[in-house]
Amino acid sequence: MSTLLPLATQAGSTACRPVASTRWRYEAETCVARDTEIAVEWPVNIRYGSVPYAVMMATPLDLDDFVTGFSLTEGIIADASEIRAIRISDEPEAISVDVELAPGRFRQHLGRQRRLTGRTSCGVCGVEDASQLPRAERRSATRTPVAAEAVARAVGDLRAHQPLHARTRAVHGAAWCDREGRILMAREDVGRHNALDKLIGAVLRAGEAATGGFVVVTSRASYEMVEKTAMLGAAALVSVSAPTSLAVSRARAAGLMLVSVAREDGCEVFSGELTR
Repeated sequence: MSTLLPLATQAGSTACRPVASTRWRYEAETCVARDTEIAVEWPVNIRYGSVPYAVMMATPLDLDDFVTGFSLTEGIIADASEIRAIRISDEPEAISVDVELAPGRFRQHLGRQRRLTGRTSCGVCGVEDASQLPRAERRSATRTPVAAEAVARAVGDLRAHQPLHARTRAVHGAAWCDREGRILMAREDVGRHNALDKLIGAVLRAGEAATGGFVVVTSRASYEMVEKTAMLGAAALVSVSAPTSLAVSRARAAGLMLVSVAREDGCEVFSGELTR
């Protein structure tokens, strides 16, 4: 059997393919060996100004987008322009991402105490007190109305934008959609929070107007997913699975439309109102 380690990535790139392996399929009294591909989960060591901040377990794809979105949703930056440079390098047991912040932002960051170690982007791990939980504020008072038809279109097209999931059946997806439900970009990761952070980073780096579109995720809508989407300033968060109670209350407080259990033939709205 092959070793389950990621293929080497080029320094500064985000290329990492699924790992080839073998699986055994048991059915009744038969057992058949079959080739398969396994999604890579690997430590990503995030540092700001050479100061360690977090070790996230992630799929090492689109890491520039990941650290940009992560920096926003962690409250480290308010805009992508506050990141001066991102340097990605391979180390023996991890991939390191060094983020150079604008001087003023870096000084503010040094006062932060949060530390995250070895998890798949847990949304609140490392917070020492409940009062420190992230709370999104509206980034704009005007958000694009979202129609039921746009939600159905986006959900129906989502699978075509998940090539890694098609190969491994093991990763989450997050997509950025315009008001008509056209998917403009999508990102994938073994962690649902990571996939959303990657998407947020991609939207920021592309200079997209966040209020002009909405987010679709392949997971449930938890508190952290709502907060991240609200911090981006998107019009809505659409999830294929159900929401949690805190997600619903935070979406309502932030003025974020929350649509869940979304399918091509219908959906359920927990915050806001779809147009027709």
